[in-house]
Amino acid sequence: MEEECRVLSIQSHVVRGYVGNRAATFPLQSPALTAGSELSRPCVRALSTPERHPSPPLTALPPAPLERLVAQVLGFEVDAVNSVQFSNHTGYSHWKGQVLNSDELHELYDGLKLNNVSKYDYVLTGYTRDKSFLAMVVDIVRELKQQSPRLVYVCDPVMGDKWNGEGSMYVPEDLLPVYREKVVPVADIITPNQFEAELLSGRKIHSQEEALAVMDVLHAMGPDTVVITSSDLPSPRGSNYLIALGSQRTRAPDGSVVTQRIRMEMCKVDAVFVGTGDLFAAMLLAWTHKHPNNLKVACEKTVSAMHHVLQRTIKCAKARAGEGLKPSPAQLELRMVQSKKDIENPEIVVQATVL
Repeated sequence: MEEECRVLSIQSHVVRGYVGNRAATFPLQSPALTAGSELSRPCVRALSTPERHPSPPLTALPPAPLERLVAQVLGFEVDAVNSVQFSNHTGYSHWKGQVLNSDELHELYDGLKLNNVSKYDYVLTGYTRDKSFLAMVVDIVRELKQQSPRLVYVCDPVMGDKWNGEGSMYVPEDLLPVYREKVVPVADIITPNQFEAELLSGRKIHSQEEALAVMDVLHAMGPDTVVITSSDLPSPRGSNYLIALGSQRTRAPDGSVVTQRIRMEMCKVDAVFVGTGDLFAAMLLAWTHKHPNNLKVACEKTVSAMHHVLQRTIKCAKARAGEGLKPSPAQLELRMVQSKKDIENPEIVVQATVL
């Protein structure tokens, strides 16, 4: 009988499209991501939060439903808390929906505890705009770790990004100290972009060496695995390529710490996608579960799968938009179902360099 691996995912939900829980659940349920004898890390549930696209607060906050999403054979079991429930992501001209507040999140969690079904293997979190909601997530993670010390917390610390070289936060600034002082110290894996890594560490990145130093600072704050998912560092392959960097600390049997550092160069896609950060974090969770001590392989599979999904999405979007026309947000929704095989067993098209 296969060991059950359970993820509690606190993220956004949309009726149409793929962001938040809609982007994370599908790959986590995919059988290939957890099948095989390589699995050495215990299964855990994840808490995930909304997509990277900033959204203003809404009034009228009826509780969003807790969904029970049953995985396929050999896949993760995903319990999803919808931190928001919108008609579509906020990159459209219009959206409607509800936002879950911290008290409602606590109520859902209490319901799980009362039924003795609150044991998880992973916690995955992403975008949130509310300080009290984020603090409640931290309280839940701490309690879950007390119950299951081997629980792995995967956090995408979504706060902002750089445009034309200038960084800007698209969440309230009072979230930064919560991330620094409460969230990152209890996280095991974090996936900031360059701007977020700079905010968390208090250091600027102008070179690969400075990026590695920033990742060391982040390691010292708590997480053993840090992946800077995108940067504006120059690539030797030209301006059409984006550099990502990763660092993983593992402990040898003798107690010594070994650090693996990697660099990846990814071809840019000339389009604005929403939900890619949620998809990346979910797949990194799955592939680090399968390859817990090999960040190089985990990132190659994660980034290669992302490449296939985005290439299929942009090809389809351009065909639907028509020659010479810019695809709409609806046409740029991630082609997840059509990319199922690439998500389960990606052809490696992006090689990581060990530094």
